[in-house]
Amino acid sequence: MLDYRPKVFSEASKSHASKNIFIILLCFLAVFIVIILLESIIPAIVTLKPMIEELRKQGYLDSGEIISVKEATKLASKVSSAPKVMIPSLLSTGFGTLAAIFYCRCIEMRPVRSMGARKKGFFSHYFSGLLCGLIMMSAIALISAALGINKMKLCNNINYGIIALFFIGFVVQGMSEEFIFRGYLMTTIGGSGKHTTVAVLISSVGFALAHAGNPGFGPLPFVNLFLFGVFAALCVVIFDNIWGACAIHSIWNFTQGNFYGISVSGSVDAESVFRSVPQSSHAFLTGGKFGIEGSLITTLILGIGIASELYMISRKTPETETTPSKTE
Repeated sequence: MLDYRPKVFSEASKSHASKNIFIILLCFLAVFIVIILLESIIPAIVTLKPMIEELRKQGYLDSGEIISVKEATKLASKVSSAPKVMIPSLLSTGFGTLAAIFYCRCIEMRPVRSMGARKKGFFSHYFSGLLCGLIMMSAIALISAALGINKMKLCNNINYGIIALFFIGFVVQGMSEEFIFRGYLMTTIGGSGKHTTVAVLISSVGFALAHAGNPGFGPLPFVNLFLFGVFAALCVVIFDNIWGACAIHSIWNFTQGNFYGISVSGSVDAESVFRSVPQSSHAFLTGGKFGIEGSLITTLILGIGIASELYMISRKTPETETTPSKTE
């Protein structure tokens, strides 16, 4: 159990949010649905034209033949894999960050710093997070390659411009999910007076379930997504700052997809520096369609990370908490 209570919970406790956990979760569900709708506007627009062109190319528009669900899913996956669709889709997740901030600031009536968004130490936390996420995902990918689970090779004709755009997209996407699940949901639960453990676990379960519709999702991917949620949540708890978790999340996805060439949470392959090809037939080692996030190696690395964070928290005591600075 986590006996340490971070400042963000104390700051969030002064909000107008309900203290009833069921009402908190219902409100979050409503906000999350709005976020999904907002984030789907741009992808729908940029996908429409190439999808129509693909349907015409396959002869469905001219013949009047009704396309099957399986074939439609296949075509949609093909269209969505194009950078001109994927990059705008990643950037559109910025609506999630804005919606979470708007709800906490204007509905719950609490300061943005209560979400962990502090000006003080922004650069140090963010760059430390980038380094941490890079090391963790590199460890997962390289251990997998060393054990012969994946074969890694350098790609030809690498488009570094597209890769740079993907990096910007993942910076926005990683920040969005952190603000939604850690900055909003976790701090609202913690601010309601619930134990730190409860806030961490519930927000992590919600984070994992939000990926349930991704290709290849299953028990092990759920466990690893939950563990990643716990790892990110504890990062916010330890440092009372969300920027490190945002950086970890963004570089984790970018390094996985656009450096090592591995499917990110079931998404299609994108432009990358290396390409990782599964060599094992065991999904619990390769992650299957979900990608390496569904692998036991990821479970191991996240387990080590969480254990390290719990040790750091054990070194803290309630007395180490200080009154929140009005300048932050």
